[in-house]
Amino acid sequence: MHYWKLRPTGVSSFNQFIHELSVDSDMGSSVDNSSGEDYSDDGATPLTPRSESSQASSELSFSKHDMCQAKLALCFRYILAWILFPAKFLAGILTYFYIANTTLGNLQHLYSESKTKMLKDHSVQHAIDRRRGVIEDVHLLTEIFIEVVFDFIHKAACYFLSPLETSEMLISWFSSSSIKHIPDDASEVLVQTATLADTDPALKERTVVPLYSLNTDGRTCREVITELGYPYEAISVVTSDGYVLLLERIPRRDSQKVVYPQHGLFDSSIGWISNGVVGSPAFAAFDQGYDVFLGNLRGLVSREHINKYISSRKYWRYSMNEYGVEDIPAMIEKIHEVKTTELKYCELKAEEEQTSGDQPYKMCAICHSLGGAAGLMYAVVRRIEEKPHRLSRLILLSPAGFHDDSILTFKILGNIFRWSAPVLEPLVPGLYIPSWFLRMLLNKFARDLHNYPAVGGLVQTLMSFVAGGDSSNWVGILSLPHYNMYDMPGVSFNVALHLAQTLHSKKFQMFDYGSAAANMEVYGSSEPLDLAEYYELIDIPVDLVAGRKDQVIRSSMIKKHYTRMKNAGVNVSFQEFEYGHLDFTKAHSDEILAYVISRLLLVAPRPGQKALRSKKRKR
Repeated sequence: MHYWKLRPTGVSSFNQFIHELSVDSDMGSSVDNSSGEDYSDDGATPLTPRSESSQASSELSFSKHDMCQAKLALCFRYILAWILFPAKFLAGILTYFYIANTTLGNLQHLYSESKTKMLKDHSVQHAIDRRRGVIEDVHLLTEIFIEVVFDFIHKAACYFLSPLETSEMLISWFSSSSIKHIPDDASEVLVQTATLADTDPALKERTVVPLYSLNTDGRTCREVITELGYPYEAISVVTSDGYVLLLERIPRRDSQKVVYPQHGLFDSSIGWISNGVVGSPAFAAFDQGYDVFLGNLRGLVSREHINKYISSRKYWRYSMNEYGVEDIPAMIEKIHEVKTTELKYCELKAEEEQTSGDQPYKMCAICHSLGGAAGLMYAVVRRIEEKPHRLSRLILLSPAGFHDDSILTFKILGNIFRWSAPVLEPLVPGLYIPSWFLRMLLNKFARDLHNYPAVGGLVQTLMSFVAGGDSSNWVGILSLPHYNMYDMPGVSFNVALHLAQTLHSKKFQMFDYGSAAANMEVYGSSEPLDLAEYYELIDIPVDLVAGRKDQVIRSSMIKKHYTRMKNAGVNVSFQEFEYGHLDFTKAHSDEILAYVISRLLLVAPRPGQKALRSKKRKR
């Protein structure tokens, strides 16, 4: 795997857990049966009742009368044990299920409290993955089930062959004095266990083991950045329509060079740092002296909104328009506010800045896939509205927009979305996994694909076939931390419908609201806005990057962007690489990374800006 590396530790977590479980079980068995069994010195086999009686006869002498009484008592105890055996069996089963139900009920709460502590040992490039996959869980449950069954049979045999101890135990259940009286050996065991639970580190570590079975590597972007020794800052951004976005930053507060990476569909900001220190665009830009702001578009399962009680249907009611008209403008304006404050820009130039677009920094945007289409939409719409876009350069990695040359699979899905939209849109507002349990299974299934290369290769082949032969690492992408049980990126139905509309119309257009009247109200025309017709308004350099092995957004569709921009007089470049769609952000590619950094270095702050700041200080 080329990116988020998930390596086994040599001894699988399953085998380690079973070993520790067997040790605990042996200790528990010795405690439970200490009053009913005596083990030989080598610990091989327990003494049978016959050997016990023979040993006792050699030490004690009984009269004939005493022997008769002992035989009668023994018969009575056998009969009593057989009568009470069904009750004991039922009580054991109920106790077992009660403990299991209580444990599972508190499992999610315990894991949420301790996930930060558990994930401290992770590293990005050489991750020691402590998760278990679905297949490993099946193995574990099978082992536990077998152990429980044989433990039950073992204890049942002990009760059957030792009716005296069985009757004493039953009497102790109903005797209040037994609570106060604890045998010396049992009390020592109880005290020792309680003490170890509070002080012994190994025992504390063992108590966390069941939590690992649900671990889906829930690290956030913040945890990954800080674990690698980089600074981090989180900025909350609220759009004009009430969506709360997370703008994450690797800050260089005194830098006049700003880079704004924007992710694509079913992705998040963590995609720009998933390759670790070496190979991640965000870290590479920071090392080159850039102030890095990682954008996150709307569309998480957590549904962050100023209205805490917003319904799922209302939250997912947006199209690709909102990406370019609401989300990106809100985040870029927030970046502008932060940078102008930190760089102490001359207040006397504020009015001039609003009209000319001048600013004390240079900002470049790196956008991938659907983020590229949103970035183009933002640049065009801001120019139509005669508002500053704050950008100095656009680097678009396999940008969406034109989809007329899509593979057959996407064409079929596009037609299904268009034909079924009136029926499905009210019923399925968003395409996401709403249940934390199903998200957990997805992530654990991804772990199984790593543990079993044959299965992973089969799934990789199937997904590549569905994607028209795209060579991206589809299996590896599922292991990224943002595909976890706590939160997961989703997409609204209207975003998928918007992509289907662009495929059908063969235009890079804004969302079609379905009627001339609705479009007239939004756009002032009966048809949606054709963004490519306004490419002449783009006044910054644009770098288009395509992949020859990319079958999700083919190189021919990106060349269509290039041709339209070139004809409109835009300063545009075009570059192709031998990579698939996901490789532009997720693969360890020095070639792509070097090209992106070279494009960034073409933009430098103007020399006169530092003098302007010095002049302001003198005043």
